[in-house]
Amino acid sequence: MSTIDVLQFLNHLKVERNCSRHTLRAYMLDLQQFCDFLENGPAALRREDGEARPPASLDAMRAADREKVRAFLAHVQTAGGSPRTSARKLAAIRAAYKFFTRTGRMDANPAMGVRSPKLARDLPEVLTIPEVTALVEAPDLSEPPGLRDRALLETLYSTGIRAAELAGLRIEDMDLAHGMLRVLGKRRKERLVPLGSLAARALEDYLAVRGGFGQPGHRIVFVNARGGPLTTRSVQRIVERYVLQVMPLRREVSPHTLRHTFATHMLDAGADLRVVQELLGHESLSSTQIYTHVSIERLRQVYRDAHPHA
Repeated sequence: MSTIDVLQFLNHLKVERNCSRHTLRAYMLDLQQFCDFLENGPAALRREDGEARPPASLDAMRAADREKVRAFLAHVQTAGGSPRTSARKLAAIRAAYKFFTRTGRMDANPAMGVRSPKLARDLPEVLTIPEVTALVEAPDLSEPPGLRDRALLETLYSTGIRAAELAGLRIEDMDLAHGMLRVLGKRRKERLVPLGSLAARALEDYLAVRGGFGQPGHRIVFVNARGGPLTTRSVQRIVERYVLQVMPLRREVSPHTLRHTFATHMLDAGADLRVVQELLGHESLSSTQIYTHVSIERLRQVYRDAHPHA
């Protein structure tokens, strides 16, 4: 089997499963590491930040059995990889074997009988309402960049959308009069998300000055100083700058923290779990259920702080 077979598998991930370029790169690196391990042993395991390229041959995968897959995953963890990293690599290997067996390139899928590592569910970091208020009110509204940043922060907290979803938001995706956004999520799945009145007002104020950012000739909502679309990394930097300004001791706050905060505050206020699942764009309810644990822990903390016999 040749590199062409791997490229066809990656094309399957991109076209049929709508995987992002980050997922494609990760899967390619995972397969490269797996084949190197099978052919050359543990010493050949490449670093996570190495160059992602298709394996030269998949013949080693055809000859591998279940024990080889388990040995690879075990070595990933003994070499310093987390259980989550090991689970992702197993997902990549399973997907590759499934594709190659379905297309007749391989006869068996030894990864199917391998259990995924058990993952610890760490509770996500969540901001309090006063902290969110301080964060979204931090930008200077006397300048256009401040109006953009206020709109960006308000939108992240008001909708719970991901940084990548916000960066890809187009003007025609917004219905400010009715307070709705059309969001293109993972695997290019669309969903409608309500937009709060404060966020809608902040977006209106920003759109009034958007043309002054280098006169952008495209329809992406959030732009940089030259008029080009903001990247996901740019969104992250903007959030980090205001976090450093108003919460210097909480530098771990990111756009995803605002997503966690949105979900937790919704559940704290009595929102149905399945409604929050739909708003977040989660395929599985189990992905959303972690926020119920966050809310329960917050209740426990309030009880411990307030009850005389706690």
